[in-house]
Parts: sequence; C-alpha cells; structure tokens
Amino acid sequence: MRQGYKRSLRNLKSQAALEFLTTYGWAFLVILIMISALAYFGILRPSRLLPDRCTFGPEMECQDFQISKTANTIKVRLKNNVGEPVNINSITASTESATALSCTTSPTVSGVWTPGEAKDLTWSGCNSDAVGFVITDKSKAIIRVSYYEVKSGSAYAHDVNGEIFGTVV
Repeated sequence: MRQGYKRSLRNLKSQAALEFLTTYGWAFLVILIMISALAYFGILRPSRLLPDRCTFGPEMECQDFQISKTANTIKVRLKNNVGEPVNINSITASTESATALSCTTSPTVSGVWTPGEAKDLTWSGCNSDAVGFVITDKSKAIIRVSYYEVKSGSAYAHDVNGEIFGTVV
C-alpha cells in the first residue's frame, strides 16, 4: 500500500510540473504573436523612434537639411568651421542603397569659402524612387566634402564625411 502512495505522489508532481511548463509555453507563444503583429503593422519600427539628425566632422557644421522625394532633391546648409578660408574640390552625395544615388545637378561652391560662412548645397534631379526614398519614412544620405585651405594649397586636401538621417518629404 505504501508503494502505490509514493507512485501517485510522484505522478502528481510530474503532472504539476508539466502543467506549469505548458502554461508558460502558451503565454510565451501569445507574447511572440503580439510582438510579431506589432512589428508587422509598423508600430515597432525603430527608425520611426529615432530623431532626425545631421552629423558632420567638426570642420563643417550642419545647420539645416532636407531629403525630398516630391522635388527629388537633397539639401544641406553647411557652415565653414575650419577657421581658415577654404576652397572646395568636390562635394558628393550617396546612400546605402544597392542602387547608386545619381542626381542631374550637383552643388558647386566656387571661390573662397570664408570662415563662419554658411553655404546652401542642393542636389536636384535625383533618382529618389530607385534608391528607396519613401515619403514620411526615414532615409539616410551620406555627404562627402573634399576641401583645402587657401594658404596651404590643393596639395593638402582634406575630406569631411557627413550623414543626413531624416524624414523624407
């Protein structure tokens, strides 16, 4: 009689453990389904939570920016923080898309760019659809400015890389 009592007690313990694990398994499955639904409907899109930003090296200060799909343009206002007058060799824009960003018009900065002066740079006629710009979504553009100080000459060129991460209008 004692043997049967031990056997039924052991069965009760293993049944309780199995029910415990099954209940937690179902709860875990429901949580995974809820998270998947939130992600599917775009509520958990991390890029929506990130703020718009424009970052450059200390040599150039980004004062304003815009990525526009409706106008097919990328605009940025940069301020010369080099502390010396500079000449611009080239200014390029690109994206992280598999398709290369190509614009019909790129900005040109002619003449000397004095310290503290801000310049508006605009790329127009860009292939916004091909690179994946979507209105109200966040996108990234990478800007590269190659310059040299007037007093040093073009043999001493420097590059500044910047990034625009903003909501496409």
